[in-house]
Amino acid sequence: MRSYQLVRELLDLVEKFEQEDAGVAPTLTDFAGFLVNHLEGQNDTATTLDVRFGEEELQTQQMAYQLDNSIARLFIYMSRYAKFYIKKALDGTALRSAEDFTALAILFTHESLSRSELISRNLQEKPSGTEVITRLLQARLIQQWDDENDKRTKRVAITNGGKELLYHVFQDMNQVSKMVTGSLSAAEKFTLRYLLQKLENFHYHHHELKTIKSKNDLTKHAGKLV
Repeated sequence: MRSYQLVRELLDLVEKFEQEDAGVAPTLTDFAGFLVNHLEGQNDTATTLDVRFGEEELQTQQMAYQLDNSIARLFIYMSRYAKFYIKKALDGTALRSAEDFTALAILFTHESLSRSELISRNLQEKPSGTEVITRLLQARLIQQWDDENDKRTKRVAITNGGKELLYHVFQDMNQVSKMVTGSLSAAEKFTLRYLLQKLENFHYHHHELKTIKSKNDLTKHAGKLV
């Protein structure tokens, strides 16, 4: 039984904890600190197996359960769940994807943006970003015109129809947000938001400076991290 295995591991750790602090009455707070320190020194923190994995290639699974790999894998899962919920929320509207919605929401907060600015702020590559803009233009949710200072640049802005659609969609997107955060408590949500904002600041810096242009760039910058 998995629960029995967990209890056995905890008992082993309690014994190790008592050996390190011999003569001191153990407390739950002290043990919690010991446990965090113990896990921090390990590269494999998998306490819950991934139901998607089978019985083969155990070495590959061990790699997947390493701390950074586990976090990245769970991020991918979460993004796919969120996209599924968003797609359901957008049923019956002219919006076809999460990227359509976020592009329109970004324009809602600006008088106008250049096409390239919108694509960058929507965290997209040019081809996929161009497709989003084309869909929004065809649905008359945004409008486009030549930039007065640079005729080679096109500017875009949200239309009244786009604003009306967003007001309609916002309520459904609130339900999506509740589904994404799931059964987390208020305290857990605050902690998660803090950690995600910290990661957002890190990644947006690299996104804005375009520091990752090749596999070599990825290797170089990843090598500087703990």
